[in-house]
Amino acid sequence: MNWRKSFYIAAFLLATTSQTFAQDNLINALKNNASDKSKEGFVFTDVINLGNTSIKDQGSSGTCWSYSGNSYLESEMIRMGKQPVEISQIFTAYYTYLEKAKTYVKLHGDQAQGEGGQVHDVLTIYRKYGAVPREVYTGLREGQTRNNFSEMSNILHGMNENIVKNKKLTPIWQNAVKGVMNAYIGVPPESFQYKGKTYTPRTWADQVIGINPDDYVGISSFNEHAYYKPFVLLIPDNWSYESFYNVKMNELTEIIDNALQNGYTVAWATDVSEKFFSWKNGVAFVPEKEIEKMSQQEVADMFNGPKAEAKITEDLRQAAFDNYSTTDDHGMHIVGMVKDQKGKEYYIVKNSWGESNDYKGYMYVTKEYVKYKTISLLVHKNAIQKEIRNKLGL
Repeated sequence: MNWRKSFYIAAFLLATTSQTFAQDNLINALKNNASDKSKEGFVFTDVINLGNTSIKDQGSSGTCWSYSGNSYLESEMIRMGKQPVEISQIFTAYYTYLEKAKTYVKLHGDQAQGEGGQVHDVLTIYRKYGAVPREVYTGLREGQTRNNFSEMSNILHGMNENIVKNKKLTPIWQNAVKGVMNAYIGVPPESFQYKGKTYTPRTWADQVIGINPDDYVGISSFNEHAYYKPFVLLIPDNWSYESFYNVKMNELTEIIDNALQNGYTVAWATDVSEKFFSWKNGVAFVPEKEIEKMSQQEVADMFNGPKAEAKITEDLRQAAFDNYSTTDDHGMHIVGMVKDQKGKEYYIVKNSWGESNDYKGYMYVTKEYVKYKTISLLVHKNAIQKEIRNKLGL
């Protein structure tokens, strides 16, 4: 099968790694993959629906990884029986961009810049810097209602390039990077009041959120690597060269199923730029017939109810990654499972593009889509079934 994208969709693949990121353009493109009759054609019945916090809107910023990763931590609090909080996604982004700049400079500029990241970056920043409530650090300046990082990202990109070109670093170059971010998204608080107590980012993370970052593991699946061994995922947004455990393709969904059945949600990094992913309709699946071979009417009816799907293999999955058909576009949060009127299972996926689609910010994604388009998962190690944990040596 040939799952190549059309040219205009392919152009959006740069969204999470380019300094000229335009999330709004990606969303608008995905709205074109829509039918006004879609919701009438599906009848979804809840199978599992786990606790999660309210839908957020990342605005015009490439911070989906921070929104999905922090949403995941919020659900972990619910799972642990804690009162959930809303964690500042922009605090995580601020220190991720600072750490990213340090790596960029150390590598003499031989690394991608931009606003993108991976969901594990949330744990990296949590471990090193802590976290703060969303209410005390939104990144919004006076008059803003939605984050827009495009101008800031362009300036940071040029600044970092010039720092490297100077060949000799000054001891204050990091202050310059922070100065730009301070101007555009504000200075992160060193201490703050929360529910009548004074906290630092470190004490708030430890005492209020209270998760152990070492309890979480990254999972992926590519048959070019040895199964059940860690490997470095070679994508531009894995700027920290994090390792992921490699499992077989079918085990991706088996791990998600086991997690959900045991009360654990899952953070999910994936490709969303295919024509068979429709944000407006809130549905993603892998059609049995190639879109290029569909009639105009078949394309128009693609989301008007359940359809037969292609059977994804490990070779197809690997080939799509190798030929850039599958790229690291977006991070979301898997919070449950439903069945349609024909008994097919879909994952309930929480997005960070506001509530403008048919399901008020949520999506329903088939297992074949997840097998085909997943870049990585972030899960609690205890959410993984014992036989797979043993193979991974966890």
